[in-house]
Amino acid sequence: MYYMERFYNDFSDFFKLVFPSFKVQKITLDAGFTCPNRDGAKGYGGCTYCNNQAFNPAYCHERKAVARQMREGIQFFARKYPEMKYIAYFQAYTNTYSDVETLREKYEEALGVKDVAGIIIATRPDCISEKLLDYLQELRSRTFVMMEYGIESSLNETLIRINRGHTYEDAAEAIRLTAERGIPIGAHIILGLPGETREQMLQHAEKISELPLTSVKLHQLQLIRGTAMAAEYEKHPERFNLFTADEYIELVIQFVSRLRKDIYIDRFVSQSPKELLIAPDWGLKNHEFKAKLDKAIIEQQPSWS
Repeated sequence: MYYMERFYNDFSDFFKLVFPSFKVQKITLDAGFTCPNRDGAKGYGGCTYCNNQAFNPAYCHERKAVARQMREGIQFFARKYPEMKYIAYFQAYTNTYSDVETLREKYEEALGVKDVAGIIIATRPDCISEKLLDYLQELRSRTFVMMEYGIESSLNETLIRINRGHTYEDAAEAIRLTAERGIPIGAHIILGLPGETREQMLQHAEKISELPLTSVKLHQLQLIRGTAMAAEYEKHPERFNLFTADEYIELVIQFVSRLRKDIYIDRFVSQSPKELLIAPDWGLKNHEFKAKLDKAIIEQQPSWS
């Protein structure tokens, strides 16, 4: 296990450093926001791969108040872990896409629930402002605050193809401004986007390693029902190279070997509801995939030593 632990830094170790006296669990929230590439500010239809139903648990619904979602999420976990504290995780859509006063109200509502120890805000790099970052810097003086930015790819031609509506340079600038406020930052990268070669995917690791990131979440490309990318796959499957689980494991090992060593890995793989997933369907839960990955890392130890 020693080799595996020094091959990558698990995000759970970051939480142990930040919260040494108790365990924490993220509670996913949907605060009812939208995205600038859905409402016409930058485009319509959203990212071609995106269907947010794939991310939200049952208790998480925008018609429920944020505090209610938090309490129901806590109730779900508290039966098993009564001593645990919780992180309000604003995940669905773009969670800084509103005026600062509205955002403040939503964030403070979540933080006001008993046993909530902090907040993580998932957003796009083109939806922040100096005013918002000033508020988040002040909030960080009172509680744990972390930002998550969807980079998805370091190639602008890919970002155009998937209708992201921002550039890689936008992401780099947002991350720099956030880091200047002393706020830890996570980033999302999708491996397997159409048009990208294996080497280009691996170069994402080198490019994001130049950014002041705390953590990264890796996602294998998944084709989800009801998305523009699913429709493209139906018409042109030859444009896609969907990995087997073993192929993806090999790619991840190569990716992590190029990643800056102090970056924590928050996630290696995504898991969408089976009724929404078209492909690839590996039949593996997240912990089962991670066990296979760790086994492969240990078996390949001589190659990396």
